[in-house]
Amino acid sequence: MYDILSMNLEEIKILMSELNQPAYRAGQVFEWLHKRGAQSFEVMDNLPKAMRAGLAERCRLTPIREVTRQASKDGTVKFLFDLSDATVETVLMRYNHGLSVCVSTQAGCRMGCKFCASAIGGLVRNITAGEICAQIYAMPERVSSIVMMGCGEPLDNFDASLRFIELISAEKGANIGARHITLSTCGLVPEILALAQKKLQINLAVSLHGASDEIRRQFMPIANRYPMDELISACRTYAETTRRRITFEYAMARGINDAPQQAHELAHLLRGMLCHVNLIPVNAKGRERSHFTPTPRKEIDAFAAILTEKGINTTVRRSLGGDISAACGQLRALPKLEK
Repeated sequence: MYDILSMNLEEIKILMSELNQPAYRAGQVFEWLHKRGAQSFEVMDNLPKAMRAGLAERCRLTPIREVTRQASKDGTVKFLFDLSDATVETVLMRYNHGLSVCVSTQAGCRMGCKFCASAIGGLVRNITAGEICAQIYAMPERVSSIVMMGCGEPLDNFDASLRFIELISAEKGANIGARHITLSTCGLVPEILALAQKKLQINLAVSLHGASDEIRRQFMPIANRYPMDELISACRTYAETTRRRITFEYAMARGINDAPQQAHELAHLLRGMLCHVNLIPVNAKGRERSHFTPTPRKEIDAFAAILTEKGINTTVRRSLGGDISAACGQLRALPKLEK
Protein backbone atom coordinates (compact mmCIF):
# COMPACT_ATOMS: atom_id res chain seq x y z
CA MET A 1 0.00 0.00 0.00
CA TYR A 2 1.24 3.47 -0.89
CA ASP A 3 1.44 6.04 1.90
CA ILE A 4 -0.09 8.65 -0.36
CA LEU A 5 0.03 11.56 2.10
CA SER A 6 3.83 11.19 2.18
CA MET A 7 4.18 11.12 -1.62
CA ASN A 8 5.32 14.17 -3.59
CA LEU A 9 3.74 15.33 -6.82
CA GLU A 10 6.14 13.41 -9.08
CA GLU A 11 5.48 10.17 -7.20
CA ILE A 12 1.72 10.70 -7.51
CA LYS A 13 2.17 11.22 -11.26
CA ILE A 14 3.77 7.77 -11.44
CA LEU A 15 0.81 6.39 -9.51
CA MET A 16 -1.56 8.03 -12.01
CA SER A 17 0.28 6.24 -14.80
CA GLU A 18 -0.25 2.92 -13.00
CA LEU A 19 -3.95 3.75 -12.79
CA ASN A 20 -4.04 4.70 -16.50
CA GLN A 21 -4.96 8.27 -15.61
CA PRO A 22 -3.61 11.46 -17.21
CA ALA A 23 -0.77 13.23 -15.40
CA TYR A 24 -2.88 16.29 -14.54
CA ARG A 25 -4.91 14.14 -12.16
CA ALA A 26 -1.85 14.03 -9.89
CA GLY A 27 -2.16 17.76 -9.25
CA GLN A 28 -5.83 17.35 -8.36
CA VAL A 29 -5.06 14.57 -5.90
CA PHE A 30 -2.18 16.52 -4.37
CA GLU A 31 -4.39 19.57 -3.86
CA TRP A 32 -7.09 17.47 -2.21
CA LEU A 33 -4.53 16.05 0.19
CA HIS A 34 -2.34 19.05 0.96
CA LYS A 35 -4.51 22.10 0.33
CA ARG A 36 -7.96 20.86 1.29
CA GLY A 37 -6.88 18.30 3.87
CA ALA A 38 -9.05 15.49 2.51
CA GLN A 39 -9.24 12.51 4.86
CA SER A 40 -10.78 10.08 2.40
CA PHE A 41 -10.80 9.47 -1.34
CA GLU A 42 -14.60 9.56 -1.44
CA VAL A 43 -14.69 13.34 -0.95
CA MET A 44 -12.55 13.98 -4.05
CA ASP A 45 -15.60 14.64 -6.17
CA ASN A 46 -13.80 16.01 -9.24
CA LEU A 47 -12.16 12.61 -9.77
CA PRO A 48 -13.86 9.70 -11.59
CA LYS A 49 -15.40 7.11 -9.26
CA ALA A 50 -13.30 4.33 -10.78
CA MET A 51 -10.17 6.33 -10.09
CA ARG A 52 -11.17 6.93 -6.49
CA ALA A 53 -11.78 3.22 -6.10
CA GLY A 54 -8.35 2.50 -7.56
CA LEU A 55 -6.73 4.90 -5.13
CA ALA A 56 -8.53 3.29 -2.20
CA GLU A 57 -7.26 -0.15 -3.29
CA ARG A 58 -3.63 0.91 -3.66
CA CYS A 59 -3.18 3.68 -1.11
CA ARG A 60 -3.37 4.19 2.63
CA LEU A 61 -5.02 7.40 3.77
CA THR A 62 -5.62 6.98 7.49
CA PRO A 63 -6.57 10.26 9.14
CA ILE A 64 -5.12 11.13 12.53
CA ARG A 65 -7.74 11.34 15.26
CA GLU A 66 -7.97 14.15 17.78
CA VAL A 67 -8.23 12.65 21.25
CA THR A 68 -8.04 15.72 23.48
CA ARG A 69 -7.73 19.47 23.13
CA GLN A 70 -6.55 21.72 25.98
CA ALA A 71 -6.66 25.52 25.93
CA SER A 72 -4.25 27.71 27.88
CA LYS A 73 -5.14 31.04 29.43
CA ASP A 74 -2.67 32.66 26.98
CA GLY A 75 -4.52 31.28 23.93
CA THR A 76 -2.20 28.33 23.27
CA VAL A 77 -3.95 25.07 22.39
CA LYS A 78 -2.45 21.60 22.83
CA PHE A 79 -3.79 18.64 20.84
CA LEU A 80 -3.28 14.95 21.53
CA PHE A 81 -3.51 12.99 18.28
CA ASP A 82 -4.02 9.25 17.86
CA LEU A 83 -1.97 7.71 15.03
CA SER A 84 -3.65 4.30 15.47
CA ASP A 85 -0.55 2.69 17.02
CA ALA A 86 0.97 5.72 18.78
CA THR A 87 0.11 9.19 20.04
CA VAL A 88 1.73 12.59 19.61
CA GLU A 89 1.13 16.07 20.95
CA THR A 90 0.92 19.20 18.79
CA VAL A 91 0.70 22.82 19.94
CA LEU A 92 -1.01 25.80 18.30
CA MET A 93 0.42 29.15 19.41
CA ARG A 94 -1.00 32.61 18.76
CA TYR A 95 1.25 35.56 17.96
CA ASN A 96 0.60 39.03 16.59
CA HIS A 97 2.06 37.92 13.25
CA GLY A 98 -0.23 34.87 12.99
CA LEU A 99 -0.60 31.28 14.09
CA SER A 100 2.38 29.00 14.62
CA VAL A 101 2.19 25.24 15.09
CA CYS A 102 4.74 23.13 16.95
CA VAL A 103 4.65 19.68 15.30
CA SER A 104 6.01 16.36 16.50
CA THR A 105 8.34 14.42 14.20
CA GLN A 106 8.52 11.22 16.27
CA ALA A 107 6.31 9.46 18.77
CA GLY A 108 8.55 9.77 21.81
CA CYS A 109 12.28 10.41 21.59
CA ARG A 110 15.49 8.51 22.23
CA MET A 111 17.79 11.51 22.76
CA GLY A 112 17.27 11.49 26.54
CA CYS A 113 17.66 15.23 27.24
CA LYS A 114 17.30 15.54 30.98
CA PHE A 115 14.93 18.51 31.03
CA CYS A 116 12.57 17.18 28.35
CA ALA A 117 9.39 15.19 28.93
CA SER A 118 9.42 13.77 25.39
CA ALA A 119 12.18 11.33 26.36
CA ILE A 120 10.44 9.80 29.38
CA GLY A 121 9.15 6.72 27.56
CA GLY A 122 11.90 6.58 24.94
CA LEU A 123 11.21 6.33 21.22
CA VAL A 124 7.95 4.64 20.27
CA ARG A 125 8.48 5.01 16.51
CA ASN A 126 9.34 7.43 13.75
CA ILE A 127 6.28 8.99 12.18
CA THR A 128 5.80 9.54 8.48
CA ALA A 129 5.98 12.79 6.56
CA GLY A 130 2.25 12.46 5.97
CA GLU A 131 1.58 12.12 9.69
CA ILE A 132 3.57 15.29 10.32
CA CYS A 133 1.59 17.07 7.60
CA ALA A 134 -1.66 15.79 9.06
CA GLN A 135 -0.96 17.65 12.31
CA ILE A 136 -0.99 20.90 10.34
CA TYR A 137 -4.13 20.00 8.38
CA ALA A 138 -5.97 19.16 11.61
CA MET A 139 -5.61 22.73 12.88
CA PRO A 140 -8.87 24.71 13.12
CA GLU A 141 -7.36 27.83 11.50
CA ARG A 142 -4.87 28.78 8.79
CA VAL A 143 -1.26 28.33 9.93
CA SER A 144 1.40 30.89 9.02
CA SER A 145 4.52 29.29 10.49
CA ILE A 146 5.77 25.93 11.75
CA VAL A 147 8.29 24.87 14.36
CA MET A 148 9.53 21.29 14.33
CA MET A 149 10.07 21.27 18.08
CA GLY A 150 7.44 18.89 19.42
CA CYS A 151 7.97 15.26 20.40
CA GLY A 152 11.08 13.76 18.86
CA GLU A 153 14.32 14.78 17.16
CA PRO A 154 13.65 15.82 13.53
CA LEU A 155 17.15 14.89 12.34
CA ASP A 156 16.78 11.42 13.87
CA ASN A 157 13.89 11.04 11.41
CA PHE A 158 15.84 12.77 8.66
CA ASP A 159 14.14 11.62 5.46
CA ALA A 160 10.60 12.06 6.77
CA SER A 161 11.41 15.52 8.14
CA LEU A 162 12.82 16.67 4.81
CA ARG A 163 9.90 15.21 2.90
CA PHE A 164 7.52 17.03 5.27
CA ILE A 165 9.25 20.33 4.49
CA GLU A 166 8.98 19.59 0.77
CA LEU A 167 5.28 18.74 1.01
CA ILE A 168 4.15 21.52 3.35
CA SER A 169 5.93 24.19 1.30
CA ALA A 170 4.66 22.94 -2.08
CA GLU A 171 2.83 25.59 -4.10
CA LYS A 172 -0.07 23.25 -4.87
CA GLY A 173 -0.40 22.35 -1.21
CA ALA A 174 -0.35 24.34 2.03
CA ASN A 175 2.32 26.58 0.47
CA ILE A 176 3.96 27.51 3.77
CA GLY A 177 7.32 28.87 2.68
CA ALA A 178 10.56 27.35 3.96
CA ARG A 179 11.53 30.64 5.64
CA HIS A 180 8.48 30.16 7.86
CA ILE A 181 9.63 26.71 9.02
CA THR A 182 12.05 26.15 11.91
CA LEU A 183 13.72 22.79 12.48
CA SER A 184 15.09 22.22 15.98
CA THR A 185 17.82 19.69 16.74
CA CYS A 186 19.68 18.60 19.85
CA GLY A 187 22.86 18.58 17.76
CA LEU A 188 23.30 15.54 15.50
CA VAL A 189 26.50 16.58 13.77
CA PRO A 190 26.46 14.32 10.64
CA GLU A 191 22.84 15.23 9.97
CA ILE A 192 23.50 18.97 10.40
CA LEU A 193 26.23 18.69 7.77
CA ALA A 194 23.95 16.66 5.49
CA LEU A 195 21.18 19.23 5.93
CA ALA A 196 23.60 22.01 5.03
CA GLN A 197 24.16 20.41 1.63
CA LYS A 198 20.42 20.61 0.92
CA LYS A 199 20.70 24.42 1.13
CA LEU A 200 17.11 24.78 2.28
CA GLN A 201 15.81 28.20 3.29
CA ILE A 202 14.46 26.92 6.60
CA ASN A 203 15.50 28.22 10.00
CA LEU A 204 17.76 25.90 12.01
CA ALA A 205 17.64 25.93 15.81
CA VAL A 206 20.29 24.04 17.78
CA SER A 207 19.86 23.18 21.47
CA LEU A 208 23.07 24.24 23.18
CA HIS A 209 22.36 24.88 26.89
CA GLY A 210 26.00 25.35 27.79
CA ALA A 211 29.25 26.85 26.55
CA SER A 212 31.37 23.84 27.50
CA ASP A 213 31.16 20.06 27.22
CA GLU A 214 31.10 19.78 31.01
CA ILE A 215 27.96 21.93 31.33
CA ARG A 216 26.22 20.62 28.21
CA ARG A 217 26.58 16.99 29.30
CA GLN A 218 24.53 17.77 32.39
CA PHE A 219 21.60 18.50 30.08
CA MET A 220 22.06 16.34 27.00
CA PRO A 221 23.50 12.83 26.55
CA ILE A 222 24.14 13.65 22.87
CA ALA A 223 27.03 15.83 24.10
CA ASN A 224 28.91 12.63 24.94
CA ARG A 225 28.73 11.57 21.28
CA TYR A 226 29.43 14.92 19.66
CA PRO A 227 31.68 17.24 21.70
CA MET A 228 31.30 20.98 21.54
CA ASP A 229 34.10 21.63 19.06
CA GLU A 230 32.53 19.20 16.54
CA LEU A 231 29.07 20.69 16.99
CA ILE A 232 30.18 24.32 16.65
CA SER A 233 32.32 23.44 13.61
CA ALA A 234 29.27 21.81 11.97
CA CYS A 235 27.14 24.85 12.78
CA ARG A 236 29.70 27.20 11.27
CA THR A 237 29.74 25.04 8.14
CA TYR A 238 25.94 25.11 8.02
CA ALA A 239 25.76 28.90 8.34
CA GLU A 240 28.48 29.44 5.73
CA THR A 241 26.98 26.94 3.27
CA THR A 242 23.35 28.05 3.53
CA ARG A 243 23.94 31.72 4.41
CA ARG A 244 21.15 31.22 6.96
CA ARG A 245 21.42 32.40 10.55
CA ILE A 246 21.39 29.66 13.21
CA THR A 247 19.44 30.06 16.43
CA PHE A 248 21.06 28.56 19.51
CA GLU A 249 18.51 27.56 22.12
CA TYR A 250 19.81 28.00 25.66
CA ALA A 251 17.58 26.73 28.50
CA MET A 252 18.68 28.50 31.65
CA ALA A 253 18.82 26.47 34.86
CA ARG A 254 19.53 28.17 38.14
CA GLY A 255 23.05 27.63 39.42
CA ILE A 256 24.11 25.42 36.52
CA ASN A 257 24.56 27.38 33.30
CA ASP A 258 23.51 30.93 34.15
CA ALA A 259 26.62 32.53 35.69
CA PRO A 260 27.99 35.72 34.04
CA GLN A 261 31.25 33.91 33.29
CA GLN A 262 29.35 31.40 31.20
CA ALA A 263 27.78 34.23 29.20
CA HIS A 264 31.30 35.44 28.38
CA GLU A 265 32.33 31.89 27.41
CA LEU A 266 29.26 31.53 25.20
CA ALA A 267 29.99 34.82 23.44
CA HIS A 268 33.58 33.68 22.81
CA LEU A 269 32.38 30.30 21.49
CA LEU A 270 30.00 31.88 18.98
CA ARG A 271 32.08 34.87 17.92
CA GLY A 272 32.00 35.63 14.21
CA MET A 273 29.20 33.16 13.43
CA LEU A 274 25.95 34.12 11.72
CA CYS A 275 23.79 33.26 14.71
CA HIS A 276 21.30 34.29 17.33
CA VAL A 277 20.89 33.11 20.94
CA ASN A 278 17.44 32.42 22.36
CA LEU A 279 17.42 32.26 26.16
CA ILE A 280 14.68 30.13 27.69
CA PRO A 281 13.87 29.70 31.39
CA VAL A 282 13.96 25.92 31.81
CA ASN A 283 10.46 24.59 32.43
CA ALA A 284 10.26 23.16 35.93
CA LYS A 285 7.56 20.71 34.85
CA GLY A 286 9.47 19.57 31.78
CA ARG A 287 10.39 16.20 33.20
CA GLU A 288 9.29 14.52 36.40
CA ARG A 289 12.77 13.44 37.40
CA SER A 290 14.48 16.70 36.42
CA HIS A 291 16.35 18.56 39.16
CA PHE A 292 16.51 21.82 37.18
CA THR A 293 14.84 25.02 38.34
CA PRO A 294 14.43 28.08 36.11
CA THR A 295 16.78 31.04 36.37
CA PRO A 296 14.98 34.19 37.62
CA ARG A 297 14.15 36.72 34.90
CA LYS A 298 16.45 39.40 36.33
CA GLU A 299 19.45 37.08 36.00
CA ILE A 300 18.39 36.01 32.51
CA ASP A 301 18.28 39.65 31.46
CA ALA A 302 21.77 40.21 32.89
CA PHE A 303 23.03 37.16 30.97
CA ALA A 304 21.42 38.51 27.79
CA ALA A 305 23.02 41.91 28.35
CA ILE A 306 26.50 40.37 28.42
CA LEU A 307 25.89 38.51 25.16
CA THR A 308 24.48 41.61 23.50
CA GLU A 309 27.45 43.70 24.65
CA LYS A 310 29.76 41.09 23.08
CA GLY A 311 27.95 41.42 19.74
CA ILE A 312 25.77 38.29 19.97
CA ASN A 313 22.17 38.91 18.89
CA THR A 314 20.10 37.68 21.85
CA THR A 315 16.44 37.40 22.82
CA VAL A 316 14.53 35.90 25.75
CA ARG A 317 11.77 33.56 24.64
CA ARG A 318 8.27 34.20 25.92
CA SER A 319 7.01 30.91 27.34
CA LEU A 320 3.55 29.87 26.18
CA GLY A 321 1.21 27.12 27.36
CA GLY A 322 2.97 26.27 30.60
CA ASP A 323 -0.32 25.88 32.47
CA ILE A 324 -1.32 22.99 30.15
CA SER A 325 2.18 21.43 29.88
CA ALA A 326 2.52 22.70 26.32
CA ALA A 327 5.70 24.73 26.77
CA CYS A 328 9.18 23.85 25.52
CA GLY A 329 10.27 20.47 26.89
CA GLN A 330 6.83 19.48 28.17
CA LEU A 331 5.39 17.53 25.23
CA ARG A 332 5.12 13.76 25.37
CA ALA A 333 4.05 10.71 23.43
CA LEU A 334 1.46 9.45 25.86
CA PRO A 335 0.58 5.76 26.29
CA LYS A 336 -1.66 4.44 23.53
CA LEU A 337 -5.28 5.05 24.40
CA GLU A 338 -8.06 2.59 23.71
CA LYS A 339 -10.62 3.76 21.20
